[in-house]
Amino acid sequence: MPRINGERLLADLRRMADFGRYQTGVHRPHLSPQDVESRHWLASRMKKAGLEPVIDGVGTVLGKSARTGPRILLGSHSDTQPRGGWLDGAMGVIYGLEVARALAEDPETAHLAVDVASWADEEGHWGQMVGSRSFVGMFGDAEIDKARHRDEGTAMRDALRAAGLEGKPREQFEEGRYRGYLEAHIEQGGVLEATDKRIGIVTAIVGIYAYRLTFTGIQNHAGTTPMPIRKDAGVAMMRLYNEVMETFPRLAGPRSVWTVGKMSLEPGAPAIIPGKAEMLFQFRDADRAILDRFEAALMEIAASHDKRGPCAIECVNLSRTMPTVMDDRFLDAIEESAATHAPGRHMRMSSGAGHDAQIIGLKLPAAMLFVPSIGGISHHFTENTADADIVLGCQVFADATAKILEGN
Repeated sequence: MPRINGERLLADLRRMADFGRYQTGVHRPHLSPQDVESRHWLASRMKKAGLEPVIDGVGTVLGKSARTGPRILLGSHSDTQPRGGWLDGAMGVIYGLEVARALAEDPETAHLAVDVASWADEEGHWGQMVGSRSFVGMFGDAEIDKARHRDEGTAMRDALRAAGLEGKPREQFEEGRYRGYLEAHIEQGGVLEATDKRIGIVTAIVGIYAYRLTFTGIQNHAGTTPMPIRKDAGVAMMRLYNEVMETFPRLAGPRSVWTVGKMSLEPGAPAIIPGKAEMLFQFRDADRAILDRFEAALMEIAASHDKRGPCAIECVNLSRTMPTVMDDRFLDAIEESAATHAPGRHMRMSSGAGHDAQIIGLKLPAAMLFVPSIGGISHHFTENTADADIVLGCQVFADATAKILEGN
């Protein structure tokens, strides 16, 4: 089996973290100057590794192998959350690069072909998993034309132009090219650490349903409007929020989660009764039936509150990402490799976060590997994983890749 170079792996990961470094983490949103610079650096590393890299029309970096043997696609994303961690996504990209190098350096695996991807905008600044969705034909020119930055409102077309990517073709899935897709990632939770495991074998990726709830009342003076006649959009929002939080636990599975990530009031002044309020809400589970149960309950609660008044309530679905089950053969390959390198310290588990693997998994057999996150922390600049776990995970990943390509 191929042997990875741990020092080279860690050096590339630390170099990637220089682009947009923020305290102990990274601030590298997709299509920011730091992100664009990092993609050109990554393309140069792919070129040095013998791959032919291209940065496509949405910013995905794809390094293609010229070998003609059995082929697999490895990857993740290298954009980050605002003031996020140095490993979220980037580790999986550099794993792919290191595995491509390790297989090429071993005479017994040098014939095997590995393509490596850094998918664009997995973190959703312009849309949902833009790069992988573009690759499989789910995010085209019409979506690019409509896309606006979630915080700044900038048109994606303008950002692509500023990045020098305007007019570049988008890489597209090629039927029959790959045996499958593998992705490695930090866990972003505390299960592996709490159970003293070093490798997670991801059996399924959760589905995510997201909604915007808008509450419309009447803006008025906070001192002169009697309480009984107020139409306070903020109060309406909090009443609905409380009912959702009381109802959902009765419908939940063991790994169900739900989150109100943002609330806002307009105009947001202490002496004004809010005339409008907005709440962004999402829930996640690996079981489609539970997701549908949550959705039905949310719609029923919203309709009930809207009918009761005094504020009008609109509940709009923003997105639905369906749960994705990983490929059994690939899971077995990862587990066999984990048993070799970390006997007794691996486990099967589901992913509570969304990943590009659930999009690529619509076209290809797919699987994922997790390594522990210290303290279960992610989406924060203190995110970290022990160097030894990073190196171990990559070795397991390399062995599993070789097993799948060799048909063992």
